[in-house]
Amino acid sequence: MNNKEKVLENTIKRCRERHIIIPTYKQMRNPELIPEKIREKLENIGLWDLNSLNMYRITWKNEPVKFGGGFGNVNYIELPSELTGVKARIIMLIGKFFPTGSHKVGATFGPLVEKLVDGRFDPTRQKALWPSTGNYCRGGAYDSYLLGCDSIAVLPEGMSQERFDWLHKVGAEVFATPGSESNVKEIYDKVKELLAERGDEIVNLNQFNEIGNSLWHYAVTGPAMEEVFNSVKNENDRFSCIFLTQGSAGTLGSADYLRAKFPLVKVCAGEALQCPTLLLNGYGEHRIEGIGDKHVPWIHNIKNMDLVAGIDDEPNMRIMRLFNEPSGKDFLKNEVGVDPGLVDKLDLLGISSIANLMGSIKLAKYYEMNENDVIFTVATDSMEMYQSRLIEEREKHGAFDEKTAAVSFEADIMGLNIDHIIEMTYYEKRRMHNLKYFTWIEQQGKTVEELNAQWYDDSYWKSHYAKVDEWDEEIMEFNERTGLLKEYV
Repeated sequence: MNNKEKVLENTIKRCRERHIIIPTYKQMRNPELIPEKIREKLENIGLWDLNSLNMYRITWKNEPVKFGGGFGNVNYIELPSELTGVKARIIMLIGKFFPTGSHKVGATFGPLVEKLVDGRFDPTRQKALWPSTGNYCRGGAYDSYLLGCDSIAVLPEGMSQERFDWLHKVGAEVFATPGSESNVKEIYDKVKELLAERGDEIVNLNQFNEIGNSLWHYAVTGPAMEEVFNSVKNENDRFSCIFLTQGSAGTLGSADYLRAKFPLVKVCAGEALQCPTLLLNGYGEHRIEGIGDKHVPWIHNIKNMDLVAGIDDEPNMRIMRLFNEPSGKDFLKNEVGVDPGLVDKLDLLGISSIANLMGSIKLAKYYEMNENDVIFTVATDSMEMYQSRLIEEREKHGAFDEKTAAVSFEADIMGLNIDHIIEMTYYEKRRMHNLKYFTWIEQQGKTVEELNAQWYDDSYWKSHYAKVDEWDEEIMEFNERTGLLKEYV
């Protein structure tokens, strides 16, 4: 027996012992394919429960309830023009109704599962190492637990306290590195130290490097956006734009899927204005948790981009208060005339989700869009993970009253303009792509040959994303070997 087969045997044994069945990408995209008996069992399981069957809830289509929900349509909200100030339709997929409250459980599914079913990760002796600025290591720790693997989380000490509390709850080994959202180099340094100390006892699942991250969004998020568009479009509507902030660039993998379906779509990446890496080859600190990490991710297909937009973090934090403070909600309902039901759902937007909304508004204004233009974006997570940030803002800036709400609405939403946007030429794209060299070739051991292939070889990205069906076959073969699926079919 070769080493790969031995590792597979260990993994299969672990899965049998812990009754772990792995869903396919097709099932995450179309939950109606999930065996009925599994769906029945999920009726008695909470959305966040540490139960291996919750792997089947890694989908945009969970019923939006905390316990026992089934599956339905894609979870999304449409932001009306009275709130956005633009004619274009802005549609946001909602991530709160994934386990852990964020779609990052999908982004972490691919990197870990592909190694498990392929005999490249041994859960009986190795730990999954999740370097992140927040939700990715939460998703990774959760998926690891469900898949019978121990995990290590490395994230900046300046991230919200809710993240650390939750990681300890699931039993992850946690390392807090200096800095905050944009201090990724410090995370990499700690990862390098851990790898030197422990060798192959740990497997580094770097979100910025793992193609399984963006592949999940290609296979699941892209089709979810397409499905929503087809269900809401009017006769003359256009799938005009995708706006997504650049964190790991994983969610931007959906744009590769959508470009093939809607060739004229414009794709815009957002980053914090205080850390303008793509815009200005820059650096800095910012407060939009989950985005803008002072380097260009290896998995970011820059050639598939059309624009980059800078998002100011101070207005972002004020909008957070506008959407969540009682006086802000009252102002939106009574003075602006936003539907009260929608206002009560604005806590579905976490801090980076608000940045995605801001960028979508800027994009609509940039292209002077009308009511036939549809812009898609995502709410990665909700305010459930940021209540401590609300408290901090109150302590720092005082009460948020009706006057403050009015000023914020006019200045921070209605006042958004088209500054800090680059409509990319070929050579601007190439300049941004070339920034990968300094992180990935000089520091992380990638090759110049692969860097050049990402740019010059048209088949590079297509070939990676074409592997979705192959991974589904491997997952099904793995489940066959554990024998656990028999009781559900």
